Amino acid sequence: MLRKIFLSVLWLTFVGYAFIYVNSVIQSQESDWDLIVKLSLGEFTGINPLLVAIFLIMGIFPTTYAAFILFDADGQKIPPSPFVIFSFAFGAFALLPYLVLRKSNTTWQGNKNWVLKILDSSLLAIFASIAVLVLFIWGVTQGNWSDFVTQWRSSMFINVMSLDFCILSLLFPAVAGDDLKRRGVESGILKFIPYIPLLGGFIYWCFRPKLPETESSTQAVANS
Repeated sequence: MLRKIFLSVLWLTFVGYAFIYVNSVIQSQESDWDLIVKLSLGEFTGINPLLVAIFLIMGIFPTTYAAFILFDADGQKIPPSPFVIFSFAFGAFALLPYLVLRKSNTTWQGNKNWVLKILDSSLLAIFASIAVLVLFIWGVTQGNWSDFVTQWRSSMFINVMSLDFCILSLLFPAVAGDDLKRRGVESGILKFIPYIPLLGGFIYWCFRPKLPETESSTQAVANS
């Protein structure tokens, strides 16, 4: 219950902050839109590497969260898929409502469709983790921090995206607890890794035990 209250307050605060900030810097919307278009098209020339790194990492975060919350979809009244899809565009704005509404579920039904098989793959986890680490190091070392602070103060998009980045970097524990129990991780260092900000969730994703498939579900897939 406390977790739901905390996440609800966090989401409402985030939405309220974004709304207030939109009104206070409404004149920056045209330049923000130009920046969004350039980043989306991969036109990074002349853009602060720190902004590019944050933007690209924000595109990886939804896949990582999907690798946690889609595995307990069978036990939820509200399907997580729409929230995951919208999170690619809206980040924590889309994920937080689902985290508030979902109920704890540590069981596993043993059914993996092709999406879950991909998300349970160590190769995908390793690739995503390396990409985030490289982007993070590149952004921190090559980015112009004074320019970033200046733009953060004047740009609605950069301000909200940065806050979104921080929230998603710290929110892994909200989805990791059930996943740990579902996979039988009850002791050892792996149990504590998801609580490390930013990289903890990615490291855990790489090394977490695979979920087994029931014999019946495996045969059903083979016969389909």
